[in-house]
Amino acid sequence: MKDPKIAGSKLALKAIDWVAFGKTIPQNQRAVANSLKSWNETLSSRLAAPSEKPPAIDWAFYKAIVAKVGFVDDFEKKVKCCAEFVSLPKYRIVEYKKQLEKIKNMIPFEQMTIEDLNEVFPETKLDKKKYPSAN
Repeated sequence: MKDPKIAGSKLALKAIDWVAFGKTIPQNQRAVANSLKSWNETLSSRLAAPSEKPPAIDWAFYKAIVAKVGFVDDFEKKVKCCAEFVSLPKYRIVEYKKQLEKIKNMIPFEQMTIEDLNEVFPETKLDKKKYPSAN
């Protein structure tokens, strides 16, 4: 059973030469051809714009039609594992963007004092308990 969304996206990849198509259509069928063209443009624009969230998978449907027992359950576990794996980089990207903003907004290194450096990057502050002789 083919998913109509997938089949539609494959068809949308082929461009239609509407000028050549219009020359082959009889005059009395131009209205039908124009409605076909507008419908094609509507579908093409829908397919071109990706959705924010992919449609949810109906696992019960696949469990009902797949003959091999446990296959769908195993596949469902793998899909959930992949979804978790994909979400991890998204979190890191947010953290890296915060760090980048912090770096963009700080004063230049050439103008920094040691106190400024320790304030911006607290991890570089010298531990006086660990290194008491350093000033």
